[in-house]
Amino acid sequence: MSKADNHDLTKERLLDEAETLFAQKGYDAVSVREITNAARCNLAAVNYHFGNKKNLYLEVFRARWIPRSRRLQESFKKSLGGAGAASPRAVARALAEAFLVGPMSDEERFRHHQLMVRELGQSTEALELVADDVMRPFMKRLADMLHPAMPEGLGKERVLLHILSMFAMVLYFNFARGAVTRITGREYTKAFKARLVEHITEFSLTGLGVGEDLH
Repeated sequence: MSKADNHDLTKERLLDEAETLFAQKGYDAVSVREITNAARCNLAAVNYHFGNKKNLYLEVFRARWIPRSRRLQESFKKSLGGAGAASPRAVARALAEAFLVGPMSDEERFRHHQLMVRELGQSTEALELVADDVMRPFMKRLADMLHPAMPEGLGKERVLLHILSMFAMVLYFNFARGAVTRITGREYTKAFKARLVEHITEFSLTGLGVGEDLH
């Protein structure tokens, strides 16, 4: 194996272990030494590949969190299909399906969620990075899809709040699986996920205030 290959492997191990530790403990509670010990490399490796701990943290979002989010968006796009304008029902269903039955494994889903929970609890530059690269563009895309079907006179802010509320429900049913299972007594089987997709879709349409003729 070449020296360059070794460097690439070390960099990937640092990113993997850093993501796991940052997700478990948050940025401030994780030391560089803890990361390098987990990645089986020396302290200088972080400086060599990333410059410092903050840059490593930001790279975790760039190289791990954002690409997973883009996979979710691609799953959303695929669920919508390409036939004409998307209806509110199609948008709500595709959003629910992307998160509940989409491309992430359970391990990826847990890390993805935990990393963002930590970031929201104690925000850093990573939140603005994610907002610029993922959140704002995706919310605008959803708003552009749904706005034509919304009641007349509904302002931009109201539309965004409706979308955020729909998104919050999707995120809860996806990431709070343990709580949902304990409350409902249902495991996240294929059948139950399908049931949740239907529930989220119907509830979203009611919240959006769109008529049944807009299926």
